[in-house]
Amino acid sequence: MGGFFGTVSRQNCVTDLYYGTDYNSHLGTKRGGMATYHEESGFIRSIHNLESSYFRTKFEPDLQKFKGNSGIGIISDTDPQPIIINSHLGKFAIVTVAKIHNLKELEDELLKEGFHFSELSSGKTNPTELIALLIVKGKSFVEGIENVYNKVKGSCSMLILTEEGILAARDKWGRTPIILGKKEGAMAATSESSCFPNLDYEICYYVGPGEIVRLSADGMEQLRKPNEQMQVCSFLWVYYGFPASCYEAKNVEDVRFTSGYEMGITDQSEVDCVCGIPGSGVGMALGYAEGKGVPYHRAIVKYTPTWPRSFTPSNQELRSLVAKMKLIPNRAMLDGKRLLFCDDSIVRGTQLRDNVKVLYDYGAKEVHMRIACPPIIYGCPFLGFSSSKSPLELIARRMIKELEGDENKNLGKYAQTDSPEYKRLVQMIAERFNLSSLRFNTLETLVKAIGLPKCKVCTHCFDGSSCF
Repeated sequence: MGGFFGTVSRQNCVTDLYYGTDYNSHLGTKRGGMATYHEESGFIRSIHNLESSYFRTKFEPDLQKFKGNSGIGIISDTDPQPIIINSHLGKFAIVTVAKIHNLKELEDELLKEGFHFSELSSGKTNPTELIALLIVKGKSFVEGIENVYNKVKGSCSMLILTEEGILAARDKWGRTPIILGKKEGAMAATSESSCFPNLDYEICYYVGPGEIVRLSADGMEQLRKPNEQMQVCSFLWVYYGFPASCYEAKNVEDVRFTSGYEMGITDQSEVDCVCGIPGSGVGMALGYAEGKGVPYHRAIVKYTPTWPRSFTPSNQELRSLVAKMKLIPNRAMLDGKRLLFCDDSIVRGTQLRDNVKVLYDYGAKEVHMRIACPPIIYGCPFLGFSSSKSPLELIARRMIKELEGDENKNLGKYAQTDSPEYKRLVQMIAERFNLSSLRFNTLETLVKAIGLPKCKVCTHCFDGSSCF
């Protein structure tokens, strides 16, 4: 998906920018970039490939070349960023968290109008460059960003570094968040509020859907009011988000704990202990254990120093390897136990297949699974959810194809909690992976745990609801 960080300070901003950007590293694995503005030196930029190393490792040697009181950084799962544009609006650097469904259509439109694009090594157009060109069609930054909102199908949030400060513009439906932080003499904007505590910022504002603000070292100026409607991604709380982060003032770990607790107090399973699949299943498992009144054990542990998140590699064989190698079972906590494991989701089934087998191999008597969200039946058209190219990469759709002969048949019925089709789907997944029992959180429980009205939360991947 990707995440960004930007800051404007009365002092040199490089240290805050470096660490603030790094705190978004769990959101992407492909490219990292930083740009600063200095009155005498102008814009300074660096971009590195992160597929074989980590952000800090790649950027530490570059730090001495950066200087200035304002800067933006990005962890991107798509294109090399930031890019720097010289235009009638002035010179600026831009980073985006975006998914553009109609990129080819917009590219053709801009080419006909006389614009041109720098081709990436992949032969494709850089989405951030396309967004920048849509912006410079406006008579002002606000008008240009409005042009992006009106043209792009999908989602787009951005930070723009100018000579006067930073513009932060959130996706018009608010699908991805922007949170503002403040400390003495500095302001910051980020995708993840967990960037703030160790850099001494305090959350001061949640940018609304479609809202545009300008940041200076002394505060925030609103340039465009937020839209009334919002469709913030529910999967931020289920999986993407870091436990210490808050979106719309709703803390990630609290939502995970609450959803687990709600399931625990109603679940009829008889188990010896509860364990969370590291890392995003842990919060739910702790809540489930408290709600159920059974102990929490660390029966499987994540090896964190070198293994990335398993959804990111585009190659299925590599995804399977990552899913297996990063989790280490603890036989002492497994042998002879009736175990209940909590996990954030079942997307492809990559991790589940390997995890369940190894648990039985290490002596588990029973393996029960509880999932923090409903079955994922629809691919996400709004965010860079994963590397999936087809709905059939989703385990739920493959099961539906086996049941119906057509992966697109009766999807609404399979998405309806406790319908006959839903029950068959859940039972089939449980049997396929040799689970003693399987239960998914209901959509109602998830939305209740998030604490926002259903109409403000995007649940498309679970129930197919959508709006553009």
